[in-house]
Amino acid sequence: MLKVLAISGYKPFELGIFNKDHTSVLYIKAAIKKALLPMIEEEELEWILISGQLGVELWAAEVVFDLQSEYPKLKLAVITPFLEQESKWNETNKEWYETILMQADFVDSVTKKVYEKPWQFRLKNQFFVEKSDGLLIMYDHEKEGSPKYLYELALQYKKKHDYRVELITFYDLQMIVEEEQFKHSDF
Repeated sequence: MLKVLAISGYKPFELGIFNKDHTSVLYIKAAIKKALLPMIEEEELEWILISGQLGVELWAAEVVFDLQSEYPKLKLAVITPFLEQESKWNETNKEWYETILMQADFVDSVTKKVYEKPWQFRLKNQFFVEKSDGLLIMYDHEKEGSPKYLYELALQYKKKHDYRVELITFYDLQMIVEEEQFKHSDF
């Protein structure tokens, strides 16, 4: 039974996206929604868990907010690795982040202190895997990046636990792009 799903993936700069309104974001959000809908309808998914990092996680939060009108039992938890993770972000990203936090159903931090060392990210990854029933992650083996560590930890955890790991790859995104273009063509 999939009640709590962690979602993560690339940060925007890892995808060459430097504006949250970039066209690619629409396709990424469509891929997240496509992955979530069967989980909500068939698995009775209740909670989405993100750490609030820029990119896939905040786009996933926006997808959750859109879905909540149709699925009001779906809730969003933002559990950051440390306090004030947004302190060095630009004003636009800080405002986006604050908007997400204000709409979230639950907000907390794994370590109740500001950033000190990378162990806080490892602790966050461990927390996410242990506190969820599965992971939806935008990650492609062709392009290593920050999601690699959470993905590898989830695969290790899955060996000994009933844990689900779902990938959104660049191929999946290409299929979404083609589906969307087909929908809007004149056939």
